[in-house]
Amino acid sequence: MRSALLFSAVFGLAAAAPKAMPQEIELDYVDSLPTPTTGLGPAVEQVSATPTYDASAAASDAAQEISTAPIYTPTPSSSSKRGLRRGQLAKRTDCGPEPDGKGPSPGYDTSDTGFLNSPILANYANNAVAPAGYYLAPGFQNLKGSLSQIGYIGLYTFAQYDPSLCSAKCDQVCTCLGFDIYFERDPSITPAAACPNPAPFTNVKCTLYGYPVAAAAATNTGQWRGPVDSNNQAFHVVIAGSNGYIRSPPAPPALTNFTGPSALLPGAINAPYDPTTNKNTYLGMKLYNSGPFDPSQCAAACQAQTAYNTRHPATDRTYMPCNFFNAYVLSKNNIPQGTYCSFYSRTWDASYATNTGYYSGTTHYTVSNSYTYALTTPDPGHT
Repeated sequence: MRSALLFSAVFGLAAAAPKAMPQEIELDYVDSLPTPTTGLGPAVEQVSATPTYDASAAASDAAQEISTAPIYTPTPSSSSKRGLRRGQLAKRTDCGPEPDGKGPSPGYDTSDTGFLNSPILANYANNAVAPAGYYLAPGFQNLKGSLSQIGYIGLYTFAQYDPSLCSAKCDQVCTCLGFDIYFERDPSITPAAACPNPAPFTNVKCTLYGYPVAAAAATNTGQWRGPVDSNNQAFHVVIAGSNGYIRSPPAPPALTNFTGPSALLPGAINAPYDPTTNKNTYLGMKLYNSGPFDPSQCAAACQAQTAYNTRHPATDRTYMPCNFFNAYVLSKNNIPQGTYCSFYSRTWDASYATNTGYYSGTTHYTVSNSYTYALTTPDPGHT
């Protein structure tokens, strides 16, 4: 069924087809793609995690996927680990000291409620200054939850609440497009049966993300750690003063065999039929959501799809080559959904970037960080 769908979509174009073929966002595909079970944020015990995204592995996975899931298929790969290399937690001793804890005291009350409502912590968040090259994400200031969003790439713990410390770490990672800085109420020693619900201290944590950060995704409001004490209370990890900042995005890197990137403002390509051949040039799409925004996955899939189509030509020995693609961040109600790739048989200029998103009922889909790449030596589409 999958091969039949691909064949008819690429080669079975009706002669009476309209002159324009809107590349609407494939909502069924987007909604069917499972959210990764890892890579949304750090484990509660972590205080550091150096970014280790492997773009080469991600591109290789994207290319290999084409043989079993070509770009027209509505069923994405079940893999949720593409390109991710997660660090291991350091083993800790029961009732031993926890790391860091150098953040400010919340003040008069060190309970979880006092921490959440501390005017001292709120003052830090409300008076923080956006670092150069960054801006505060809409509505993302002094929240009581940290990010749980695709594209998590690293974690740092600081001795002070200073967004510029976090932006300096983000600037060192080409895939970093935003960060969340927040206070976390952590146990001063590792909770265990001999020391349940220990005294708290404050950590200042900074998490880096490979997509623009969204206030709606700040849903990690804390967890419970360890056994309960004589009052039937376990230690409660909670979040306060959570601020999210979006990086004014640097252009993604150049890619082997392609010219670009060319930035599109404000939307994505919505191409008509080729005026010289009267044929549709849109091959289809893919969405990758297990790592940061990464157009190299689109490039790998584009070239692999051409190779696949070359092996399955029409009776006249022609096939649909992928010579051009548009990579962008697709967001659903402001929450990034992944790297969306649209593939074409020919290039289109920025005047065709008219797809800025739309509403589906009350759900709003939007386009950002949109770039195009063109194959340096176009494939003619025939053997």
